This record gives sequence, C-alpha cells and structure tokens, in this order.
Amino acid sequence: MVLGALIDAGVPLAEIRRALGSLAIDPEAVWTEPVVRTGIRATKFCVRGEDSAHTHSHASAAGETSVDQHEPHRTVTQIEALIDGSALSAAGKERSKALFRRLGEVEAAIHGVPLDHVHLHEVGALDSVIDIVGAVHALEYLGADRIVASPLNVGSGSVRAAHGVYPVPAPATLQLLAGAPVYAGPQKAEMVTPTGALLVGGYAAAFGPLPRMTVRTVGYGAGSRDFPDTPNVLRVVLGDAVQGEETAAADAAPGRVAVIEAEIDDMTPQLFGAVMDTLLSAGALDVFYTPVQMKKNRPGTLLTVIAAPERRAALTGLIFRETTTIGVRYRESEREVLDRETVVVATAVGPIRVKVARQRGQVLNVSPEFDDCVRAARAAGRPVKDVQALAVRAFHDRLQGAPA
Repeated sequence: MVLGALIDAGVPLAEIRRALGSLAIDPEAVWTEPVVRTGIRATKFCVRGEDSAHTHSHASAAGETSVDQHEPHRTVTQIEALIDGSALSAAGKERSKALFRRLGEVEAAIHGVPLDHVHLHEVGALDSVIDIVGAVHALEYLGADRIVASPLNVGSGSVRAAHGVYPVPAPATLQLLAGAPVYAGPQKAEMVTPTGALLVGGYAAAFGPLPRMTVRTVGYGAGSRDFPDTPNVLRVVLGDAVQGEETAAADAAPGRVAVIEAEIDDMTPQLFGAVMDTLLSAGALDVFYTPVQMKKNRPGTLLTVIAAPERRAALTGLIFRETTTIGVRYRESEREVLDRETVVVATAVGPIRVKVARQRGQVLNVSPEFDDCVRAARAAGRPVKDVQALAVRAFHDRLQGAPA
C-alpha cells in the first residue's frame, strides 16, 4: 500500500523496476493495477511471488487473518544479500539493511533467540522484500525532507502467523511501532502489518494531524481487501512546508527538537556505524559522534541524537539496547530551519535532483544530490565536482529565466 501510494503520487513504475535490479526476475515481475476501494480510485502495487506463487491471506468473519504457511523464509543475512543485488544507491541499500536488521532484532527479542537464528517468515518472502526495497527507493526519489504520519489504526481481532495465532496487532508490529500513537479501529482485521510498521516506524519523524503545507499531489495505495464502509487505502500527501513570519507562531511546536546524548568509552568502533543506521531508520533527524576525554583520562565518544520530542523515548530505548552506555541525558531545544525543497534540473549529463534552501523566498543555499551526481559522472566519464557545478549552474539558469 505504501509503494502503491507513492507510485500513484508520481514515482514512475519504471524507476522502481530499475532500482529493484536482480530482485525482480524480469520487468513484468512487478506491475500496478487501478482499483476502486469504497468509491476511492487507488493504485495497487502487485508482485509476482516466488515460483509464480502468491502469498495468500484472508480475513475470517471472526476477525482472524490467516497467512499461508508455504511462503519462503530467510535470515537477515540472506535478505541483506538480496538487497546487495538491487540497484539501490549505497545509502538506500544501507537504509534497507538497517530496516531489516531492526526487524530481526525485534523478532529475536520476542522469540528469545539469537539474531542469527531468526528466520523472517511473512516479511522474508521476496514480495515483501521488494515492497520494502521499492519503498526505500521511492522515498529517496521524492527527496522528502520530513515525513509525518497520522495516528495508526492497527485494527482488531487476531492474526494467524507462522508461529501461531496472535492478537492484533501482532507482537512484531507492536514492537516496531514503539513510540507511535496507535488505536484499534472497528475493522476485524490486521490493518498494520510488520512491513508497514517497519516503514512507517522507520521513516516518520512525527505523528499527528496533517501539517501546514502547500499540497503538490496526492496518491492512494490500495490494499487487497475491500471493506463495505471504509476505503482500504493509504493516502500520501506531498507538499511544501508553509513557513514565514505569518505562520511562525502557529509552527512553533515543530521547531522544538529533543537532543539526546550519551558518552561511551567501552564499545568496539565497529558498532558505531550500525548504531547510527539503526537510529536514523527509527526516525532520528540526525546522529553524530564527537571525540571526548572522559573519566580516568580515557578517550571516548559522545553520541548525539536529534529527534522530534515524541520520538525521544523510543530512541532512548534503542540507545540502551544498541550501545554499552548505562545512562543518557536529554533536553528539548528550539531550532530554526530554512524552507527546503527538492527540484530536478536538466543538465548535459542528465537530470539531477537539487536541494534548495530559502529564507522568506530568498535562495540561500543550493546543494545537488550527491548520489545523482556520482551516478551521472560515472555514466558520462566526468569528475563528480564538474557534475555538481553543472547542476548548480542549471538551477541558477532556470531561476533567472523564471517569470517574476
């Protein structure tokens, strides 16, 4: 549903097929279908399952969702090998891997087994891997600076999974949504799956009502079920944040962030990269490390995490779990950010996304998307810095040619 909504909002299906690389056996392995759900036209993203078999699920009258027991299951390591076969950017691959590691850690904690013994069942099937990898690329393609989600209707009833029958939401889903506002709607069905929880929990910087924005486009992604009185669709709204003097007071709350800090002097350096990936996947706005001198004159590392205040508790829990620290400190801080948007400019070496920062309409900073520049530079056999300069020049040329 996430990927269907993003495609409906403008991400080309051809772009998703390209990013999947060897994950899609052939271009026709994924496709979209227009459907109607309780009067709403939506896009359904479809995947031909492994061995041409679809994972089948249904909801019974008693509200129990069943999942066939024949879908493949894989370890996190096997899924990471699949992701390496995709055509995602390096950052996209790392983010996809971090999401699956997060899921593996949740499953390991729930079932009381080591991470390398965890086999992901429903989410380990190729179609679910494609869903997540495709969504990661689609969100990267759109270049959204901030993602806000509504409170989540998790449904009710029970779900039959590989290990037995569980109440809705399933244990993994609930754990992945730690720190997010949820509620049980009237539908006797699983309304948030582990795949959906992994994506929303990993990307949403905040949860709440629709933020102040100028709407660009709206996309609807369809689920398989068709409820009689509620559209079974996921809506994605893309737009530009509305900021400025006239809205400064109304937008004061989003200007507050939580700053979480922990000093660490007894952790192997190899873990720091994985910790950063995990925290960013869980919704941190920024993560960085600073060398410090600690007690007994020992060198250490200061971990600093910037996040929306409502994500503080969930991220603090991850810091305790993923690092060797035994304490953190936090504070809320005001911040001021420039108006930001991502535009695509045409250059002699192809289209390049450019991040533009403005204050009261004045352009203060222009930054070409580095991954786009690297890809274009390799294809054209030119230095990356030359492609960056081409993109900046193309943006200013377009700006000067725009009507007043």
